[in-house]
Amino acid sequence: MKRRITLHFPREAVHQPIAYRLAVEFDIAAKILRAQIAPNQSGTMVVELSGDIDDLAAAEQWLERQGLGLNRASGQISIDPERCVDCGICSSVCPSGALQSVAPTWQLQFDAQRCLVCEQCIPACPFEAIALVLNPS
Repeated sequence: MKRRITLHFPREAVHQPIAYRLAVEFDIAAKILRAQIAPNQSGTMVVELSGDIDDLAAAEQWLERQGLGLNRASGQISIDPERCVDCGICSSVCPSGALQSVAPTWQLQFDAQRCLVCEQCIPACPFEAIALVLNPS
């Protein structure tokens, strides 16, 4: 099973070898999709965790006990074709390349499989054509 989560590191926790400990202690593969972490500063990391469902649950509990904040991707990005004018501004802030303006038409293309649900595209869109659609719980 795979889960995509955002880890929020407090200043005191940025030195911890999180990916190593997840692999060794929980048999979890942690694919780092995006990270903004610096020594002696708080930071964030978007990771895709892969492993057995019980191991994933135990690993997430361990991460929280280490003082890390966890945000689980609770929705998906949706683009309103009526509002979108294919300006491409959102593609310039998309860290995964899920949003791209493709030649020769320069129409915006969205690859939901690559989307990290980081939500950076939402405030970047001047036409409010992009929204987060929450998954029902």
